[in-house]
Amino acid sequence: MDIKELTERMNQLVNHHGWYDPDSPKAQLPRNLAISLCLEAAEVLEHFQWTENPRDPNQFADELADVALYLLQIASVSGIDLESVILRKIEKNWDRVWIEDQQDTEQPL
Repeated sequence: MDIKELTERMNQLVNHHGWYDPDSPKAQLPRNLAISLCLEAAEVLEHFQWTENPRDPNQFADELADVALYLLQIASVSGIDLESVILRKIEKNWDRVWIEDQQDTEQPL
């Protein structure tokens, strides 16, 4: 299944729950979805609080899925082709060198 198919399944879920309805308490607006994405990302991070590995791999996987679903939804309601922009970003970063990765070429005095 590719990103477009996952997005369609996610849209079916959102529609099934009525969250696309104009009077839905869970309005599918980019701002609301961005907040939810950050909250779910924090729940991913919580699995590493005081430990190197998640205590419950299944719950950890569920949190990763929640993050992915919110990302798909933000892209969908914003009209962004996530697959294309991800590929473009990979290409853009392919030969990029981050400053923190560069070796200090100056010799100490």
